[in-house]
Amino acid sequence: MRSATRPTFNLLATAAVLGALLPAVLAHGDEGMKMDGDMNGAMDMSASQPDNDAQEYPPNYFSHPGYRGTLVAHIALMVLGWVFVLPLATMFSLARSRYTLPTQFAFLAVNALGVLFSTIYNAKTPDLYPNNAHHKLGWVVTWVLSAQVLISLLGRLAGAFSKKTDNALSNAECQGFLPVSRAAMDEHHRLHSSPYSALHRHSDDSGHGTESRPESLRSPSFSSTPDTLASPGAQTAHKTFHDDDEDLEADADLPTVQRGGAIRNFATNIGSKISSRAWRVLILGYNIVDRTSMILGFVALCTGVVTYGRFFEGSMIFTGLAHWIKGGIFFWLGIFTLGRWCGSFGELGWAWNVKPKSASGRWTPSAEFVESALIFTYGATNIFLEHLGRWGGGWSFEDLEHISITVLFIGGGLCGMLIESTSIRNLLNTTVAEAAQECYDEDERETALEEPRTYNFSMNPIPALVILLLGIMMSSHTQQSMISSMVHKQWGNLLTGASFARGFSYVLTYLKPPTSILPSRPPTELLTSFGLMAGGVIFMASSGDTVLGMINQNLDAMFMYTVTMGLIGVFMAWEIILIAIKGWAVRREFGKPRTARKYYSA
Repeated sequence: MRSATRPTFNLLATAAVLGALLPAVLAHGDEGMKMDGDMNGAMDMSASQPDNDAQEYPPNYFSHPGYRGTLVAHIALMVLGWVFVLPLATMFSLARSRYTLPTQFAFLAVNALGVLFSTIYNAKTPDLYPNNAHHKLGWVVTWVLSAQVLISLLGRLAGAFSKKTDNALSNAECQGFLPVSRAAMDEHHRLHSSPYSALHRHSDDSGHGTESRPESLRSPSFSSTPDTLASPGAQTAHKTFHDDDEDLEADADLPTVQRGGAIRNFATNIGSKISSRAWRVLILGYNIVDRTSMILGFVALCTGVVTYGRFFEGSMIFTGLAHWIKGGIFFWLGIFTLGRWCGSFGELGWAWNVKPKSASGRWTPSAEFVESALIFTYGATNIFLEHLGRWGGGWSFEDLEHISITVLFIGGGLCGMLIESTSIRNLLNTTVAEAAQECYDEDERETALEEPRTYNFSMNPIPALVILLLGIMMSSHTQQSMISSMVHKQWGNLLTGASFARGFSYVLTYLKPPTSILPSRPPTELLTSFGLMAGGVIFMASSGDTVLGMINQNLDAMFMYTVTMGLIGVFMAWEIILIAIKGWAVRREFGKPRTARKYYSA
């Protein structure tokens, strides 16, 4: 499961971001309230606080007394839709399950009801956050997901989705190179020598399939009458989607109407007007939304929290972006880490397992290479943004401190990528390899140069080291208030703990490297994911405006800490449940017997 990786409980995670805003934290509010959309990417890490006193705290939706029930209903519905229903629909969609459409429509219904409540609330309350981005972003996300559901509906009615849709083209290529015996070809010509055989294949089908049944050459999406086969839609459907007998059975299981129904005929007519290339683009867009919908929802939720508390107005947008973007990255890294423990990306060898043999033989990066590349990219781009909050002013020691952190990210990320490069490692072995050429005969040389077992698995502590150093530095970072210092120390300690846990994972792996393609699931990775997720949320809460909001509501740092710990535990459980549901859906659609459960990872 790539993804993706990647469950949506992520939306709830920001609930901890604002202990003072706990009811709102659950608000995905993609349509309701409003937020500043000026995302100029300054990355000032300081928790500088605005000049306003707590007594002069501006009016906001959190303290607005009117229509509280309407706002709570909006929040509750958005949590239900975006945190529970949408992740479930995404898992079913990735599994190409028959339950995809029902859950997708359930999400649209819940989301539409939430939009209705937010519209009512906006109409009856003053605009306390003018020109916010939450309102606009919410509508964009809603329409994107509505378009995805429309493609899903049309594709299933027209037969574009089946169990093997994602592998259709690659399967067709493989079939084209299958060896065929002369006897099989003779039998094929005997079956297709009738002058009527042309009526049973598409005009773009050469008729050179290897199946003995003529039905296997038909498209599973359209009937085989001459009129239908002559239509462009039938031809393009044959080009785009695979056409074996399993798919004919699979389509019967999908949530489609009867073939003779008016709705299906209407969908078929629409499908006949869509070219093969257009279908490819639509399905590509569908898959992209599948894998990014949770991130879009997370961003919309964050903007909802910002709007609810009226944070990051004016120049405070820079420090707000710095903390919330970086904290969000750590939160999602924690989700990714827990997904690896569950078995996600096991086909790439990222699930603490031996990478399965690939038929394509293509190179795929290790998980540590991806982490190092992200660290390097972040440092390389962020180094130009550290001074943006004080643009035009002089450079302070604090600016140089932040620049040094980005340099650490650049150097650490580059070092991590070099360590993961097999070419670099081979070059590093040159000296000892040359010595073996001189000191050993041919038989001994082969044994002497045999790679250690640890070469089969990546053990790269550099990404963990970078996070460890960041946690240590920021937990000691000087702040302008006691609460701000405590919050920074909290997330710094959590990131430090996550780094130590990752180090223990490498120790376990070094002592006993994985020998199976099944996930080894080191228990220390559970600690790593918890530290990253909780640390990321509290990182977001350490921004200046957020701390000021806590002070205004008479909340201390431990309130934020304890609420975050509880929510992250729930989020981790929800992610594991979602990935397990996806595994169940895949087995159900592909007909895997329960007795074979030991052969499949979660």
